[in-house]
Amino acid sequence: MTLNYVCTCCGKKTPVTTHEPHCECGGLFELDFKPQPWDASLIDRNEWSIFRYRAFMAMDDDSTWRSVTMGEGMTPIIPFSDDVLFKMDYTMPTLSFKDRGAATLVSHCKAIGVKNCVQDSSGNAGNSVAAYSARAGIGCEIFVPEGTSPKKITMIESHGAKVNVVPGTRDHCADVCRAKVKNDGAFYANHVFNPFFYEGMKAYIYETFEQLGRIPANIVVPVGNGTLFIGVVKALEHLLESGAIEKFPNIIALQSELCDPLYQARLAGSKHAADVTPSPTMAEGIAIGRPMRGDELMDMIYRHDIKMVTAPEDKILEARYEIARRGIYCEHTTAANYAAYKHYCELYGPTPDTLITMCGAGIKSDH
Repeated sequence: MTLNYVCTCCGKKTPVTTHEPHCECGGLFELDFKPQPWDASLIDRNEWSIFRYRAFMAMDDDSTWRSVTMGEGMTPIIPFSDDVLFKMDYTMPTLSFKDRGAATLVSHCKAIGVKNCVQDSSGNAGNSVAAYSARAGIGCEIFVPEGTSPKKITMIESHGAKVNVVPGTRDHCADVCRAKVKNDGAFYANHVFNPFFYEGMKAYIYETFEQLGRIPANIVVPVGNGTLFIGVVKALEHLLESGAIEKFPNIIALQSELCDPLYQARLAGSKHAADVTPSPTMAEGIAIGRPMRGDELMDMIYRHDIKMVTAPEDKILEARYEIARRGIYCEHTTAANYAAYKHYCELYGPTPDTLITMCGAGIKSDH
């Protein structure tokens, strides 16, 4: 398969073999790729990872991924209550839902000959990219903002990656990392910039559809930079266009009430993320004040009339405690998913048949 990127601003096509992080005009890349119609017979049932769905994913080749995968994906879906299902995404190799995207992105990096990469992250994506880079034999350097969970930093370093703790906000951390990319020419293995990451995140929906034989009526999705959100929407659009599902489910997109540029944009009816000043939040994984794909995210939100809600900061620990008392020890950002769902129910009434991701394990952010 010959693959190209297409610029989301000027429309120029660029071969995916490029080591540049974006189009020469400054626009972000999208993959010039349309998956073939969904056909369950094309699932490789001998492969127990996200790559069982590679017939529907943009792939450089059909071999590189085999030396990179660590069996990510295929996480259990369990009942939490009569109304709620949890998808246990922290059961993946690095205890985080980001492993799906890291597996496809690092496979791409290896396929095009990347030797060293850099990335900025609030923790989970950095740890995933560091782990998969180590498996692929690629040098890795991760930039994290101050306040990142110490255990996440320890995990990143354990994979042999260099960690730079950057004072200030998550957005400033990204600026520092991107300056290094520009000045030093390092490969930017970033989960927001590089669309190969989203190819892996699509598997969240493919797995759910295969496991349940249907798509739940409501799907709660946390949105910071929107990596899972974009993967979810792309996969659902694929299933809908293929005729595999009859209607698009109700997506409940959540942000922290202390960092909510997309939520504020939705309230204002704007096509662009609002200008907000983030405050410190326990939901560190979604504390993104300037999402780089903000316009793309807002377009998806309006296209599918996606509901938005915030997670009340004073309810996150309460939600985490409630979940833990049922045997599930999740991190704070993950607890925010459930806190936001409960807030949504307060606003709109009972919301049964809801799927919520358990994004990250509690042991990673026990602070």
